Amino acid sequence: MEYEAVPASRNDLEEIARIENLCFSLPHSLEQLERELEDKTGMILCVHSEDVPIGYITMKYVLDEGYIGNVAVAPEFRRKGIAALLLSEQIKRAQELGLSFLTLEVRETNAPAISLYEKFDFKIVGKQKNYYTAPKENAIIMTLMLE
Repeated sequence: MEYEAVPASRNDLEEIARIENLCFSLPHSLEQLERELEDKTGMILCVHSEDVPIGYITMKYVLDEGYIGNVAVAPEFRRKGIAALLLSEQIKRAQELGLSFLTLEVRETNAPAISLYEKFDFKIVGKQKNYYTAPKENAIIMTLMLE
């Protein structure tokens, strides 16, 4: 099946919130996702299957700096290239906005995500001790220079 990453709409948010709850120990609420969707300094991209979101990525930007928040794919759709598609489209849109870099945090034990980010030339630039809770874990900070 051919997938496409597109801007999320209000109609997508309930399913995005469901995926958020499946994927994260401290998920964003539906209200937080609504605020993020309305925020003019950010975006949520999603991929649909039969008009239902199956994955999404969030990003905020300030001046020429981009910050990726969450990247998540519904468990039953993993290992199909959806996260890579989302990341690729987010990078393209960040370049169109003239951003200098994208940065993100990832759990240091999340080897599949780290590997994916490295395939897109994100580099490890630091570590934040005890960044995550539930469970407590360090974050690896990764950055992709766009210029």
